[in-house]
This record gives sequence, C-alpha cells and structure tokens, in this order.
Amino acid sequence: MIKKIILAALALLSLQPSSTMAQTKRSFTLEDIMWGGKDFWSHRPAGHFSTFWGDRMVELSVEEVKTLSDAKGRLGKASTLFTLADVNAAIDTATTQPVYALYSAQFPEAGKTLALLQTATANLLYDWKTKQIVWQGPRVSGSSHNDFTYASRSEAFVKDWNLFVTTADGKTHQVSTDGSRELQYGQSVHRDEFGINKGTFWSPKGQLLAFYRMDQTMVTDFPLVDNEPRVATLAPEKYPMAGMTSHKVTIGVYNPSTEQTIYLQAGDPTDRYFTNIAWSPDEKTIYVIEVPRSQDKAELVSYDAATGRRLAVLYTETNARYVEPCNPIVFLPWDSSKFVYQTRRDGYNHLYLFDTTGKELGQLTKGTFEVIEMLGFNETTRSIIFKANADSPICHNIYAVNVKTGKRTRLDNGQGVHHAQLSSGGRYMIDTWNAPNVYRHVDLASTTAPSAVNVWADDKCYEAFNMPQITSGTIKAADGVTDLYYRLVKPVDFDPNKTYPAIVYVYGGPHAHLVDASWNYSARPWEYYMAQRGYVMFVLDSRGSEYRGFEFESCTHRHLGDNEMKDQLEGVKFLKSLPYVDSNRLGVHGWSFGGFMTTNLMCSYPDVFKVGVAGGPVIDWKYYEVMYGERYMDTPQENPEGYESSSLLPKAKNLKGRLQIIVGYNDPTCVLQHSLSFLKACEDAGTQPDYFVYPGEGHNMAGHMQVHLHDRITRYFDDYLK
Repeated sequence: MIKKIILAALALLSLQPSSTMAQTKRSFTLEDIMWGGKDFWSHRPAGHFSTFWGDRMVELSVEEVKTLSDAKGRLGKASTLFTLADVNAAIDTATTQPVYALYSAQFPEAGKTLALLQTATANLLYDWKTKQIVWQGPRVSGSSHNDFTYASRSEAFVKDWNLFVTTADGKTHQVSTDGSRELQYGQSVHRDEFGINKGTFWSPKGQLLAFYRMDQTMVTDFPLVDNEPRVATLAPEKYPMAGMTSHKVTIGVYNPSTEQTIYLQAGDPTDRYFTNIAWSPDEKTIYVIEVPRSQDKAELVSYDAATGRRLAVLYTETNARYVEPCNPIVFLPWDSSKFVYQTRRDGYNHLYLFDTTGKELGQLTKGTFEVIEMLGFNETTRSIIFKANADSPICHNIYAVNVKTGKRTRLDNGQGVHHAQLSSGGRYMIDTWNAPNVYRHVDLASTTAPSAVNVWADDKCYEAFNMPQITSGTIKAADGVTDLYYRLVKPVDFDPNKTYPAIVYVYGGPHAHLVDASWNYSARPWEYYMAQRGYVMFVLDSRGSEYRGFEFESCTHRHLGDNEMKDQLEGVKFLKSLPYVDSNRLGVHGWSFGGFMTTNLMCSYPDVFKVGVAGGPVIDWKYYEVMYGERYMDTPQENPEGYESSSLLPKAKNLKGRLQIIVGYNDPTCVLQHSLSFLKACEDAGTQPDYFVYPGEGHNMAGHMQVHLHDRITRYFDDYLK
C-alpha cells in the first residue's frame, strides 16, 4: 500500500514540472554573462557563418563548407562543397600545418572551384573539384600586420619593425632595413585616427604596394614599465601630447618586380596628416586626403604612382571647428573616371559623385541622417549599397541609391540594426540583423528590391535566465530642443511599490553611441547583472556622441564635458521623476571618455551622485594625444580657457561621494599621468578617492580579467550605494 502511495505521488509530481519549470528562471553569474566568463559561450547561440561564392550563398563551419543557394539567389537543399578532411588530405603536412577550421574560407573567383585558406605557415588555394592544393605561398613565422592580396597572390607583412613582401613565387623581398620602434613601416599611423586601421595598401591588380612610414624620433616617450621580469624594465610608448611635437609620416610605393621604392612628393610632413589612401583602377594614380594639424581643412590630392609626383588638389573642404575624413574614395566599377567621396559638409555624412578632374557631379544621398557605411555596388542596376540611419536615429538599415537617378530604396525590413555582406556583383546580400526583441537573424536578400528569405534565426539567448525588463525612449537635451535616446533597465522581479538605487552608465564622447534598436537596445551584460542585484540601470546618449550629425557631435568643441554633463543631468531629472528610483542613491560609471564623464559628474555635481566608478579616465586634456585631443579641443596654446575649464584637477577638491578609479598600469591611450595627477590633486585638497590598478593591462581589460573587473565594480556599488 505504501509503495502504491509513493508511486502515485511520484506520478503526480511528474505531471507538474512542465508548468512549474516553465516559470522558473535561474539567476546568472558574471561567469555566465560577461565576455571572457568561463560559461559565457555556453549560454549564447552557436551562430551562423556564411559568405558568397560568386552569387551563391555559402555556409561555413569547422568541418565543412556547403552551398545554400544557387546563382539566382534561390535557397535550396544544402550541398556540401568540401570538408576539412578533404582539405587536409591534400596538404603536405611535412611542410605545411593543417587547416583547423573552415570558418575563414574565401572564394576569390565566382566561376572557379577555388577556396582561399590560411594556416600559420601558408596561404593555400584549394580546388575542391580536383581535391588538390593548386597553389601555396609561405607565411613567415613571427610576422605581423599581414596583408594578402589575391590579385597577385602576394602578402605584405612586418617583422622586427621592417616591411617585407612575399610574392606568388614564394620569394620574400625586404622593403625596409632601418625599421625600429622609432621608425615604423607598414603599420597604422596617426594613432588610428581618421579611419586609419592599417599601414599597407595593395593596388587593384596587386602589382604595387603603398605603405606608411612613420618617423617618431622627435616624439616624447611616456615611461611605461614592464613588471613581468624580476627587475622591472622600461617599455616606453611614443606619446605626442596635445600641443607638443608630433610624428612625421610619409607614403612609399614599393614595386616587387623591380624591388624599388619611391615616396610621394607631398612636401614637408611636419604637422600634417595623410589619410584614406586609395588607388585608381589602372594603378597609375594614388589618392590621399591630407589634413593640416589644425584639422580645419581636408584636401583630396592625386599623385603619380610611378614617380611620386604631386599631380593635383581635386577637392578642398574647410570647417571652422574641424573636418574628419574617415573614408577613402571609391571608384565606380562600371566607370573608372568617376568616384564616390564621403563628407559631412552639409551637416551629415553623405555620398557625393566626382570625376577624376575634381568636378563634382552631384550629391547622391541627402537628408537629416548619416551614411554609416558604404558596402559596395550592384553593378547590374548601377546602384550603391550602403548602411544608414535614415528611418530612425537608432536604426541602422541597408539601402540602395541609383547613381543616375538618385532614387533611394530601403532593402531590409526597416527594423533594428543590420549588417550586410554583398555577393561579388552586388546582386544579393547576406543580411544579419537584430532588433530589441530579436537576438539574431540571417537573411538572404536581393539588392534590386526589398525581398528576403530567412536562412537562420535564434532568439533564445539567455532564455534560461530571469532577465530584466528593458525599454527605450527619448528625453529632451539641455537645449530643450534635441531628442536624446535612453535605455532603461529595471531590476529583475521589479516591484513598482519599492524604491531602488540607480546607476547611470555613461560614455558621451565622439565615435561611440550606447543606445540603438538592436537586441535589448544594446544593453551590456553587466547591466543585466546589476538589474539582478536590484539596481535600476540608465544609459543616455548625450550630445557629442556619434551618428546624429555634425552639429550634434561638435557642439562640445573646445569645451569637452560641458554640454555632455548638462544632458546627463536631464537624464537624472528623468530618473528622479520615476517613483521607484531612490534619488538619494544615484551612482555613475563609465570607461575612457566615460571615465572622464564619471569623474567630472562626481566632482561637478557632488550632491547628485553618491558613488562613481571611473575606468581609464581622461583627467586633463593636455595629457591626451595630439590627433584626437586637438580635433575636439584645439591646442592648449590656442584654447587655454577650454583646457582649464575641462580639467578635472581643480575640481578634485569638490569630491564628496565615494569614487573608485580603475586603470590598466600599461595603458597606452589614457596614460597613468591622468589618474596619478588626479590622486595628487585629491591629496592636496584632502579628498579621498579609491584607486585600483591592473598590472600589465592596457586601456581595457581582456579575457577573463573582464570578470574580475566587473566583480570589482559591482562590489564597490554594493558596498556604498545599495
């Protein structure tokens, strides 16, 4: 009888978990949700990796490559092209390392069964029809800044500070011999400003290589220290501070067939920036956008690639505040006499058409929106495919504009944030997008007219966890006119009858935004974690941030921090209007420019914020680097009042709440002089900030250190705000 009762009870219990468990969501840890956490990837969808082979959509994975569509953009049954085992069976493992995954396979020719693959020791061209390696080029051990061009099957790279080129025949050519920490070849220059992120530029046919040469011998060393050895050693960083001597850059052109280098005859490079290098389709001309140190003018200049002779200034733009060219010109694939130029001269970043004489042929896009990225061309319809926020300031959508008529067509569904990859002729695109309630979808779409077929979707990220409610909206800026977008994260298991502490997460500077219409409005994992711990999290993109036009961004010119803080205070007013926010328990946190804003807010409004955590902060703009700092502040000599008013050193005496400053000891971006000078000012004033240092780390913490960092930030708010 007892046995029957037990069995009956167990049977009854077995019927209940489906409803009970469906409502049960577990809590998460930093290891679960922070980048670098031990369990981070186990809670994220596996993802989808794809590219094009001509106009065919191809799915990539570790083990195999499959076609998903035909050449007419029609999805069908997946068909395997080749496997990892096929590739490695064709490799001579005695001389070449095997391929470990097929995620990065490329398909350089639409009509040929060729896949370009890379290992640590070789570039490989695999023919899956014959199942053979049809070409192999060596990769040099210990090299960096590798830049491979399929056009000539050549690779440029840097080793021991010098530039080299390995050509298709396997021969390695040494381009420079005098490279050093002070004289760098083939690397990014001007501290990665003006859209620069590399130092080598192959010509269209891969016959010539343009490269940067940066002379830093005249630049002051900042004395960073390597603490790994038993006796610490110097690891200095060349760091030109605002108003001080900067480096000198020249542009070389190397011809592997003659092993000769010529330099562009640009004149004295002192206090000049050379940006956005581009080649003409016939490889005869190089185009450079040149900016003086004052950054109030941009000139598009053409050079003879064979002699280096300066040919002409094709276009000039001036602005009393600053210009910031970030994109090279791009030639029309069907007309090599015309190119597209991007500029914000009418207040928003737009596309303009020019010919090679410098004649402006028309403005291709126009409106109160920003062209975010030019993606390529549909050569059949002779249209430009680009990403912009034309439908909403916080949505990024894909559009086509016809070069002849100027007609603009949106190609996606109008929701969220989209990223697109074009097929070789631009007829189709892989549209990867998300929205506030959509984690990630991958669609195959036409670029001729709006039409899309879903290929892959996953909206189950973090579905096992008890997630907070996240909303977005707008408030007015301090000017009373401009709409600002915010993100609001309510505590997990929110109770409207309770009051909660609130933390403002802030950035506020140019080249970044924190709120858009992507999944959960771009909320960061740490915000989920703090919501779980009973905090309201609030994020506001103030004036000064990106993608809202030149006036929106540049109204902070020469007085960084002033308008941004006024806008953040409008956000605080909004927070205080919410009945569930405890206005006596407000905190603030940010990193880099956000660290500057956090420290500034704590010291400028000491009765508003009780607790702050400032990561890698700028403290005084005269300690920041030339290119970025002088663009937004001019030089200390030109703008002494602005530098004085934006410095946080005189404000150290105002600190009342608890402020923790966190820095990487080897930060090459916001050097230690910032935070140490603030500590000294606090000591002199008798105020008491807290300070934590990550030895060996740079401007941001990497890997699992992210978990430690956010645990430390969390503990500080738990200790003093909760």
